[in-house]
Amino acid sequence: MEKLLLIVNPQAGQRKACRHLADIIDIFNRSGYAVITHITSCAGDGEQAIIRYAEETGLVVCCGGDGTFTETISGVLKSGKNIPIGYIPCGSTNDYASTLNLSTDLVHAAYDIVSGRNIILDVGTFNGRYFSYAASFGMFTKTSYSTPQEMKNIMGRAAYILNSAQELSQIKTYRVRVELDNGQIIEDDFIFGAISNSTRLGGVLNFSSGTVDMSDGLFEVLLARKPKDRNEVVECIQAMRRKTYQCAMVTFVKASRMTIVAPENMDWTLDGEKAHGERNITIECLNKAFQLRCRSI
Repeated sequence: MEKLLLIVNPQAGQRKACRHLADIIDIFNRSGYAVITHITSCAGDGEQAIIRYAEETGLVVCCGGDGTFTETISGVLKSGKNIPIGYIPCGSTNDYASTLNLSTDLVHAAYDIVSGRNIILDVGTFNGRYFSYAASFGMFTKTSYSTPQEMKNIMGRAAYILNSAQELSQIKTYRVRVELDNGQIIEDDFIFGAISNSTRLGGVLNFSSGTVDMSDGLFEVLLARKPKDRNEVVECIQAMRRKTYQCAMVTFVKASRMTIVAPENMDWTLDGEKAHGERNITIECLNKAFQLRCRSI
């Protein structure tokens, strides 16, 4: 029997993983897999388990949120083995899974993995640290890691937006210089920035499906300036509702690689997990870096 390594985050979302764990393992067993189950206990635990079992594993499945999934990708890539990854999403927002139209019914998602096929997708690096779909800074960014887990479990995506309302009266700007791989330089005071490969970002951004190609080697880069008056606020909201992101306050471009000069005290989030800022940052899209086992999309 081929061995399957199942990485489970017991704290993700509404802690659904543990309630359905027996059913998930049964599906994999009936499909011919011998399952090695690893319950994570701290950050980086899943990654180390993957590296440890890489030589004997034919498939790695992550059961958790977007942060756990990113850790799974990191473990596979660091192992040096081209092992397909399955994703059973049970986090609070599941932005990455939503982009791929993966089922959030845990049992259904397990069936989709054993009956699916491999697709090849991009992954990002942030000064060498992997991220699966988004690196962001500024307004709303800290919300994804400062919102209490209990609040996320109960309210999901709405919790991010409600909790971030506290920030609206104290909009802070950051002086950021971005040099894209085509030589274009963008420098200004920004309230928010996102380098993403997803149609959704923490309940704040929603790109149209035609805008995002998760295997084209390109990131969608959005940088937002502080509106000067009420009219600009309205204009910015309308641009976001249209999903065009074309207005005076917003720069929207695509790039595969960029270097960023930013304040060291400006925190980032990578797939919803906090990352401390650095003065000089290199972000790169690694084209077709890993295999995802899923139903046809």
